[in-house]
Amino acid sequence: MRILLPILASAALTLSAMPAHAGSLHKDWESFKAHRAFHHLSADGQRAVTDILKARQILSAGQTDAAIPALYDAQKRLTAATTASQKFQAAENDLHAAPQHPLPSTHHAVSGQVDWLPVGGEFIASETLAPEQKAAVASANAQLKNGDTDSAAQTMKVVGQNADFILALAPIAPFQGAINRATVFTEGRHPQQAVEALDEALDSIVFVSEDFVTTLAPANATKK
Repeated sequence: MRILLPILASAALTLSAMPAHAGSLHKDWESFKAHRAFHHLSADGQRAVTDILKARQILSAGQTDAAIPALYDAQKRLTAATTASQKFQAAENDLHAAPQHPLPSTHHAVSGQVDWLPVGGEFIASETLAPEQKAAVASANAQLKNGDTDSAAQTMKVVGQNADFILALAPIAPFQGAINRATVFTEGRHPQQAVEALDEALDSIVFVSEDFVTTLAPANATKK
C-alpha cells in the first residue's frame, strides 16, 4: 500500500488542479478505487479456490479420477500463493468478520498468529442502488469469481462508491492441509471424505472489509 500512496496523492492533486475535466477524472478515480481493492487479492489464491470448487462439484458426483487434476492444480497454485506479497499474519481473534458474510456454524477458528491469504473478493451493494447498478454489482461479482478483475473493475464504474468490497481470507496452513487431505482421499477413491475435507477448507475462510486489510497489512509488512 505504501507504493500506492504517492499515486493516490498525485491523483488527488490532479483532481483539484483540473476542474474542467472533473467528470472524466471522477470516473478514473472510481476505476482506481476498484483496482486498489483488487490489489489485495492473490491471483494464485483466487485460481486455487476456483479449482477447489470445481473438484468439489466433480467429487459430489462420485467421480474421483476426474477431480484429481483440479486438486493438483489447487495444490500447485496454493504453493505459489504462499510467496505472494498479499499474505499477512494475524490472529483470527483480531479479524472482524464482515456482517454480510457471517461465519458458518461449521467454522473452526484457528488459534495464535497465522498467515492469511486473500483468496477472493465480493462487492456488497447498498439498498439505495438503482436496479441497473445492482445488476452491475452482480455481474462484477461473477467476473471476480472467474478471476477477471479487469472486467470487474470496468463493470463497477457505473456503481462508483455505493458498494463495499469485502475480502475472503484463508488461513494458509489449515487451508493447505485440508486440500492435501482431500487429494489423498480422492487418490484413494473416497469421494465423500474428500468432499468433507474440501468443505473444511472452504469453511475456514473469513470475510473481512477491504479497509481492515488495508490498515492491517502495512503494519505486518513493517514487522517482517
